[in-house]
Amino acid sequence: MEQPGALARSVSMHSYLHILKAGWTKAQANNAGLLAAGVTYYAFLSFMPLLAAIVLTYGLLADPALVAENSRELARTLPPSAAELIGDQLKDITDNRTDTSGLGLILAIALSIFAARVAAGAVITAFNVAFAAAESRGFIKANLLALCITVGAIIAFGLVAALTTLATNAISNSGEAAASLVVAAIAGLGGALLAYRIVPNVDDVTLREAFRGALPFAVGWMIASAGFAWYAANFGNYNATYGSLGAIVVFLTWLYLSAYLLLLGAHIAAASRRNAH
Repeated sequence: MEQPGALARSVSMHSYLHILKAGWTKAQANNAGLLAAGVTYYAFLSFMPLLAAIVLTYGLLADPALVAENSRELARTLPPSAAELIGDQLKDITDNRTDTSGLGLILAIALSIFAARVAAGAVITAFNVAFAAAESRGFIKANLLALCITVGAIIAFGLVAALTTLATNAISNSGEAAASLVVAAIAGLGGALLAYRIVPNVDDVTLREAFRGALPFAVGWMIASAGFAWYAANFGNYNATYGSLGAIVVFLTWLYLSAYLLLLGAHIAAASRRNAH
């Protein structure tokens, strides 16, 4: 005879599988692939301002060269050519960084954050589609939310980069990439959990509902990032096809995979919310 606890777990797992399927189906109906492409485009446009904001912000507390080095440790989670692209951009930013201080530095940071907010705005729009929510927060409130998301991303980036550096320093060279990936995935889980609760224009996304979407996002992102990095390093000869644009194409593909999984997780969280109501 099946025990009550085992029966409850079986029912719960069956319910979660149903939610996963419903989320996947709704994502396809909402053209999540096209939404992810839009998010990828705006994320790419925001890439340089965001990097500049990160270096300028953390340059207030530490040597910009150290900030860049920590960021390169985090970039180990990307395919090699994409990581190299980010490393080159970080080097350019730190090499060309002026000794601006005081009000000038604050203004430079503010402008970089403002320019980087467009990606957050695209995420807000895509999340509202996932949750079937109309954006009624108004221009100022929506932009403030986008700015808060951008600032939160900068803070999270710094924390994850620092944790990644500590993790890679504590293990052998052979496990550095894996450690970076695991740390980034755990951070992604926490970030998605928070985003699914506060970004869509709905008031009642519970922690449980958000977690049901954040978990498959984090696991899927870790597997997809590792798999794509391995493929790009061993089989994907992008330079032969795209020439000097090969690294950019690899980076865009990785961004697209990340955006798609983030939106898929949002649809799963939305399906969990509909199931609860």
